[in-house]
Amino acid sequence: MKISYNWLKQYIQTDKSPGEISQILTGIGLEVESLEKVQAVPGGLEGLLIGYVKECVDHANSDHLHVTKVDVGGAEDLQIVCGAANVAAGQKVVVATVGATLYPTGGEPFSIKKSKIRGEASEGMICAEDEIGLGASHEGIMVLDADAVVGTPAKDYFNLNDDCLYEIGLTPNRADAASHLGTARDIAAFLKINIVKPDVSAFKVDDTSGTVEVVVENTEAAPRYSGVSISGVEVKESPAWLKEKLAVIGVRPINNIVDVTNYVLHDLGQPLHAFDADRIAGNKVIVKTVTEGTSFKTLDDVERKLSANDLMICSAQEPMCIAGVFGGIGSGVTVETKNIFLESAYFNPVWVRKTAKRHGLKTDSSFRFERGTDPNNTVYALKCAALLIQEVAGGKITSNVIDIYPSPVEPFAVELSYKNTNRLIGKNIPHQEIKAIIEALDIEVVSETADGLSLKVPPYRVDVTREVDVIEEVLRIYGYNNIKIPTQIRASLNTSQRPERDTVQNLLSDLLTANGFNEILSNSLTKSAYSEDLDSAVKILNPLSSDLDVMRQSLLYSGLEAIAYNQKRKSADLKLYEFGKVYSIAEDKYNEVQRFSVFISGAVQGEQWNAKPKQASFYNIKAIVDGILQKLNVKDFTVADAEGTELSYGLQYNRGNKTLVKFGAVAATALKKADVDKEVFYADFNFDTLLTIARKNKIVYKEVSKFPSVRRDLSMLVDKAVTFEQIKQIAQKTERKLLQDVNVFDVYEGDKLPAGKKSYAVSFVLQDAEKTLTDKAIDAIMQKLIFNLGKEAGAEIRK
Repeated sequence: MKISYNWLKQYIQTDKSPGEISQILTGIGLEVESLEKVQAVPGGLEGLLIGYVKECVDHANSDHLHVTKVDVGGAEDLQIVCGAANVAAGQKVVVATVGATLYPTGGEPFSIKKSKIRGEASEGMICAEDEIGLGASHEGIMVLDADAVVGTPAKDYFNLNDDCLYEIGLTPNRADAASHLGTARDIAAFLKINIVKPDVSAFKVDDTSGTVEVVVENTEAAPRYSGVSISGVEVKESPAWLKEKLAVIGVRPINNIVDVTNYVLHDLGQPLHAFDADRIAGNKVIVKTVTEGTSFKTLDDVERKLSANDLMICSAQEPMCIAGVFGGIGSGVTVETKNIFLESAYFNPVWVRKTAKRHGLKTDSSFRFERGTDPNNTVYALKCAALLIQEVAGGKITSNVIDIYPSPVEPFAVELSYKNTNRLIGKNIPHQEIKAIIEALDIEVVSETADGLSLKVPPYRVDVTREVDVIEEVLRIYGYNNIKIPTQIRASLNTSQRPERDTVQNLLSDLLTANGFNEILSNSLTKSAYSEDLDSAVKILNPLSSDLDVMRQSLLYSGLEAIAYNQKRKSADLKLYEFGKVYSIAEDKYNEVQRFSVFISGAVQGEQWNAKPKQASFYNIKAIVDGILQKLNVKDFTVADAEGTELSYGLQYNRGNKTLVKFGAVAATALKKADVDKEVFYADFNFDTLLTIARKNKIVYKEVSKFPSVRRDLSMLVDKAVTFEQIKQIAQKTERKLLQDVNVFDVYEGDKLPAGKKSYAVSFVLQDAEKTLTDKAIDAIMQKLIFNLGKEAGAEIRK
């Protein structure tokens, strides 16, 4: 939001510099993001003086140049060669002296130098208005009034005042400060001074010949609607002061009527709209909704399809304006306009916000209405605007002020406790100072007791509805810097479960990052096309687009989108991980679960002089999964084939009836949905379950055995349906104490084996922590293993 320093000073009388005001604004919560000096015209007319042409003769060596003697208030007159046809002795003119830099309208800047023009010395330049940036005319030099004082700086003569422009980062809750009045109100409260508001006592109704009938059919969307008619106006260019005011804050002047509405908007924070009264069919204004799909052409000459939930300002025959958002091309003010109907209203913020979003329109008007304007300011703003229109466009006020306000918006009733105020602020502020700050903020004190105040907060302070909100207002005006930082800090011990979620997450992040993975952060909103079961998806009621219409049910597609994005930019070798929540709904109950995903795609080992690139495989993702579980000391899980449609093949680790992780190759259908053209390996952890198990597991130190381990290998013939996991579980069940490791180091399937069979070569590592194993003990264990493997897995030992 842009705020002018000179404009602010119309409300507050202060000698504070622009820099000091900037510090005050930031200190009271209106953060100044930048402060910029603005000149009324480029260069500020520095080096230009008012001069008097004493002599003017024709140049001896030219048929169009003149040699002049000009008094600019100095010790000596200046000789200036001038080519303007209208220059003459006795004129008061604008003179650019040697060294001045001129900024012509639409041209490049240039400096004035002492020179000779066809043999005659020239010590300056007599200026036309376009040559100094004051206008576009180049018909001749500027001839000033005879009472212009010679030697006066041109800047002072033209009453050009440099300004300072504040760029304020307005937070959404401070709609009340979205104007010069609102900003000045806060400064005045801080400085403990009064505000001088525009006087509207001159407002008077000349007659009622231009009265327009107004009907408000939807009072929910338009709780207050005010208007007045002004007849006999002349639409033309605005006067310089008005154009200058708007230009400083970046608003393009259009014509005097529209410029006044824009001025009042930025001045008082009240959006207005001017209708050409002669184009209001039936001389009747109706505030209502219209039929779904109604066509309406806005001021930008775009035809839009209206919703049945768009509040419209209509004539007796057709819509004229999208209420609070944008005007229509059919009823706008033009150079032919003679009579206007001026609207000033309070529209429901929710209605305006939804309409603006529905049509993709963001205007200065909708910005304020959708955050909440002052419902009690409509008539005052209307009168201010009417008087300004009469000043810049003439005309007469030809109707009484129409004000339809069936259910006045009540102030917010708040009870404030002095004890709570001092407790939350952290300092004992005198009660009278608290009361003075509150009253300075335009909050009415209804009653006072020894314990606190009963207050009525004006409805334009949409963010001040509770005691704590009022306390925040007191604090920001009192000054955050006035609250001393204590020398002691009291803290309570953290009694949360260990390890904490963040600790585990950081542990896993460190592990994966150390292994070449990058973390990704994705939007929890995604497209419904990714959902396998739309009935269980959490749908967004007002989606921004079809690509963001549901909450994600899995982390798979957010990772695949990241992979697709990188693949299309020639970065196909990817190792990614993400922590995030997934959402679902079942039996009208919303579920939110923390998940943890890992992705591998492309090459896991790049091309080298002595090795070819190694593409990712299932065993790469399995190694990462096993490493993560080992890091968290998660054991005693079972292995099964992965369930679901997200993976074309893979495994899942279960503990009891809970699945810890599913991992494997992503199904081709999922890859196609995300536009990924290479194989992707994916692991999906239930992080909540993983964390619960990690909290229960205790890491126990075990002394390294002093005695050697022994390895024995068995080659066995088994059915193809038998998995190594079954072999491993049988072995671990057979020898729980001495068996340290089981590993398959060879698998063979071929025509040399019986049909339906395969060969496993499995190693068994045995070790006793208390003594050296004897051959007799080892052979006994191996015989038990052979027996149980044959009995439970049908294994035949191959010699």
